[in-house]
Amino acid sequence: MLTRMLKLRLLNAVAPAYFFTATVVTFILHFGFFVPTIFPDTSHAWGSTAVHSVVFLFLMFNALGNYMMTILYTAASGNETAVPVCSPHCSDKVDAHYLLNGRHFCKLCKKVIFKRDHHCFFTGNCIGNKNMRYFIMFCIYTSCTCLYSLVLGVAFLTVEYSISFDNPLTFLSLLPLSTGYFFMGTISGLQFFLVLMLYVWLGIGLVCAGFCCQQVLLVARGQTWCQMQRGQLVENRNPWRSNLKDVFGTNWALGLILPVHTVEMCSGEALKED
Repeated sequence: MLTRMLKLRLLNAVAPAYFFTATVVTFILHFGFFVPTIFPDTSHAWGSTAVHSVVFLFLMFNALGNYMMTILYTAASGNETAVPVCSPHCSDKVDAHYLLNGRHFCKLCKKVIFKRDHHCFFTGNCIGNKNMRYFIMFCIYTSCTCLYSLVLGVAFLTVEYSISFDNPLTFLSLLPLSTGYFFMGTISGLQFFLVLMLYVWLGIGLVCAGFCCQQVLLVARGQTWCQMQRGQLVENRNPWRSNLKDVFGTNWALGLILPVHTVEMCSGEALKED
């Protein structure tokens, strides 16, 4: 168990570094390679360059903004400082210990979490009732940023290297062919790196989109991922709209376009925190 905990702590430190590295690389590729190549510096392309730059910055701003909000508005219960001891026969996962009243003690965060859903290694903290809304929006905008970068990356390869993607099999065979060409010295390291980033964006975009759909479904049902793992089917009599409002807040429309605080602490949680 000690070895597994060390691996989780290492992942908890590496994952955020990976996220910020991928963000910086995406930003550099967009403004250093994609935009100047796809939209040459001419009077006719200035409008297209501005539009694509604004769209990319909007997506990136919301992804990073909601990422920071997820960390800033921690899911920890502020008035609970006692550290419970996990028994040797604890049936929970190694990273958490179940408490009463919908609370968990996270061994990685070393905090008591109210309505804990899961521990996100990319943010380095737990996702619960207080920051679920920001986490979902982070997943949405990260997925949109990655898929948008994927489209621009394909357009860049088409313009710069005359690669045609009319055949759907071209994209599927691009990575294995590029790997062989790279080791044979036919293509440069930059070309190979761009191809790798296409698959990175595709993978992250699809994973974030799927994970977002799962979280929205759980929120609408009034459940958490921890409860699903424990096999608990919670009978939630609240309508799905009430459950979504509890997570997204009353100003949910503003939160869709800006990473701002829109979640009010529900009365039940406030009583438990007193």
